[in-house]
Amino acid sequence: MAIHTPLLRLLPLLLMLLPSPLRDYLSPPRHEPGGHGQLEARHPIIIFPGFSCSNLEARLTDDYTPSLPHCGALKGKGWFPLSTNPWDLVDHDYIPCFEEQMSLVYDPVLNDYRNRPGVETRVPNFGSAYGFSIKIDGATEYCFIKLNKELEALGYRDGDTLFGAPYDIRHAPPLPGQPSEVYSDYFSRVKDLVQHASEKNGNKSAILVGHSFGGMIAQEFVNSTTQQWRNRFIKHMVLISPTPPTGLTEVVTNLASGPTVIILPKVSAIALRPMWRTFASSILSMPSPWVFGDKPLIITKHRNYTAYDYSDFLTALSFSNGLMPFMKRVLPKMMRIYAPMVPTTYLNGIGVQTPEQEVYMDGNFDVAPEHVYGDGDGSINLVSILAFANELHRQHLENNIYFNFIKIEHATHSGIIVSDDSLKIVIAEIVRANW
Repeated sequence: MAIHTPLLRLLPLLLMLLPSPLRDYLSPPRHEPGGHGQLEARHPIIIFPGFSCSNLEARLTDDYTPSLPHCGALKGKGWFPLSTNPWDLVDHDYIPCFEEQMSLVYDPVLNDYRNRPGVETRVPNFGSAYGFSIKIDGATEYCFIKLNKELEALGYRDGDTLFGAPYDIRHAPPLPGQPSEVYSDYFSRVKDLVQHASEKNGNKSAILVGHSFGGMIAQEFVNSTTQQWRNRFIKHMVLISPTPPTGLTEVVTNLASGPTVIILPKVSAIALRPMWRTFASSILSMPSPWVFGDKPLIITKHRNYTAYDYSDFLTALSFSNGLMPFMKRVLPKMMRIYAPMVPTTYLNGIGVQTPEQEVYMDGNFDVAPEHVYGDGDGSINLVSILAFANELHRQHLENNIYFNFIKIEHATHSGIIVSDDSLKIVIAEIVRANW
């Protein structure tokens, strides 16, 4: 629809009524074609990427006993990329070695996860907003690549005002008081990074921006700090399609039939299932009973499984080893949502077909299921999105802390930070967080 000329003449005046950061972003470009006006006062930003974006390096010691001779070829040769380039794994026939060296071991005595003997791992490029990599051919704008470019157009610079906090995708943040050697170290490093970013930028507090699993990790990090520290160092949180503690159906599907979030060329999800089930993250965010209730999540001709039937479901999957860590580490997190208690903006897509029930009619979990669809963002179910958002809103309201929930029609879980329409909304909210 055309805009009448008199209204166009009013636009500059209307823009003047907006706060300067948002006015700069929405105003016509002043520097170069297609660019945006730069922010005059920038708060540093820390990026927490989605699940498949972080990289992992490994080092094999003398304690490592390979199951295949060539899996030990890099023993004693220092650090090497383990999960950076999927095609390298295929070209060098390293898939069986990858699965072995990525696998974790759960220690029931310590109630914690560790690497296999002789395998050491680390996440490279911590601190850089470009310390992530895209694992899917052709998906060149994912993993914050496109969003980072938008932030750079506003004047942000990697290592100066823009930082990244990649993580080990195999592990899961614990509840306060529960053990996690990996996350104790990670949260300590993130805390140092936030304080460094603040000091580097005139002691301005930081804006945390997390997408998907990274959004959940950003929130868990904030919850691991004192309120006094949050008030000093966190300006705002921007959660973009965060993995909710209220859960999603996709998690039980991945447990049953293998991960959809790790894609390797010429390798089926079923083939990756044994490795996947060793990850602490594989059982995190299973659908919460208080949100999903008695509605069947898994349907077979012999019986159905709801969010109250995880013990029987894990047994049916021949994954009874997952029951103890689920009961000790995951179930307690389903019972309570801890809001971050800092100013927070939560953006999520809706109106996208999202699997909410999985049908394995013959009870064969070695085949892909038939999906029964509902609403959501393509990955996270709408009922979970709303339950999470409502509880965050309630807790923030009770404590008089800013909270804004923005639903974006037809924005998919991954596409929300790639599609031009939704990305513009995301960037505008990051700009608003600078106020």
